[in-house]
Amino acid sequence: MIPARFAPQLFGLILSGLMTFIITAIATWRVTGFSNGFVGEWMGSWITSWIFAFPIVLFVAPMTRKLVARLVKADA
Repeated sequence: MIPARFAPQLFGLILSGLMTFIITAIATWRVTGFSNGFVGEWMGSWITSWIFAFPIVLFVAPMTRKLVARLVKADA
């Protein structure tokens, strides 16, 4: 098991991986259709996107948490 102190990084890794996996599939399908090279094109797009998305998620997540905290009303 992974120590709990790494939970935010693991969350970011999984979230960015799943989101880029799904979004690049949709974008690749829109551009190429389900052609013979679809899976290869998709995987190339996915890994490139994930390489960028993971550090961006780690950087943006704390700011997003603060923004959400300001936008929601505290429970009474």
